[in-house]
Amino acid sequence: MSVAVLLVVLIVAVMRPRGLPEAVVAVPAAALVLAAGAIPVPEAWSEITRLAPVVGFLAAVLVLGRLCEEEGLFQYAGALMARVSDGRPRRLLLAVFAVAAVITVVLSLDATVVLLTPVVFATAARLGIRSKPHVYACAHLANSASLLLPVSNLTNLLAVAATGISFLHFTALMALPSVIAVATEYLVFRRFFAADLGAAPRPREPAPPVPTPTFALVVLGLTLAGFAAASLVGLSPGWVASAGALALACRALQRRRTTAFAIVRAANVPFLAFVLALAVVVRAVVDNGLAAALGHLMPTGSSLLALLLAATTAAVVANLINNLPAVLVLLPLAAAAGTPVVLAVLIGVNLGPNLTYVGSLATLLWRRIVHQHDTQPDLGEFTRLGLLTVPLSITLSVLGLWLGVLTLGA
Repeated sequence: MSVAVLLVVLIVAVMRPRGLPEAVVAVPAAALVLAAGAIPVPEAWSEITRLAPVVGFLAAVLVLGRLCEEEGLFQYAGALMARVSDGRPRRLLLAVFAVAAVITVVLSLDATVVLLTPVVFATAARLGIRSKPHVYACAHLANSASLLLPVSNLTNLLAVAATGISFLHFTALMALPSVIAVATEYLVFRRFFAADLGAAPRPREPAPPVPTPTFALVVLGLTLAGFAAASLVGLSPGWVASAGALALACRALQRRRTTAFAIVRAANVPFLAFVLALAVVVRAVVDNGLAAALGHLMPTGSSLLALLLAATTAAVVANLINNLPAVLVLLPLAAAAGTPVVLAVLIGVNLGPNLTYVGSLATLLWRRIVHQHDTQPDLGEFTRLGLLTVPLSITLSVLGLWLGVLTLGA
């Protein structure tokens, strides 16, 4: 029953009939598994309280990203990409990779998908450049560039919570895998989209001047430094993100750029409820047999082969049931095997979703945004690109992790 309920929740989350929030089905589903006794109430409450700080951080980052948009940060990024590219498609691709990677690392993958993708569409159109390679880069970088910091992806925060690893140690171990993943993606993109990148640009529109969002950049810089400082004193990153969001909110309210209701709406409360309800349903599935079924697939030790097996398993599971449920299922098993295995699982659930639309919620959201711009991404093309990037980037990133573990320790 738990598996059936989980599948229904995931199907609704993927399809979103009539645009209904994911929580519309997920919350009743969580209530159903509780009522049926699939998971005791104390265990469900324990799962919710364990994830509450993570969900609180997610809410703060969503607000932070939206307020940065209102400060003009993403329009500034578009103008910067246009200026750096000088109308050349290949240089624009490099600029998009750089900007998307930075935004994903600092503001998380949702900001890259929701806020940067429309800017990339507009920038490519203004420059007379084919948008496909650059728009696809937003989808891939939202996943591939999210390895570096604990705050870059919800899955990272869950992994940090499961291992207790510090912010700085996590970043040090994931630095090389993150660079490798982004570089691999870029090289494959250059080859895969050679025809689009080699096409002559159409006549360009003059770029309007965009002021530098100094205040937003300063707040983001201080917030990023605060994440590192907070880890040293055991403070939750949610408090730091909330402080950054509060600073931008006060300025936006003072200048009447937004309202208190709009700020609350930016936190996307229905999605937060979906995450908590999904965790309860997944816990019911894990407790009723899935943990035993997957337990023999999770390796022990930190050998290169063991880490590759863990990452591959995680990537497969992520593409079957989405990466958020996958990480909730696999983390308890991986944590028992040690921090290196947890980080290998993280590589699998973060990079693996670039293979299919259903691999991550961010990719599903990207597809909706692309549709809103009257563009239909080709499923076959998306899958072929994923087949070229995902196995290679996972393998090389795991190799980078293994070298990091040997050098820095776990």
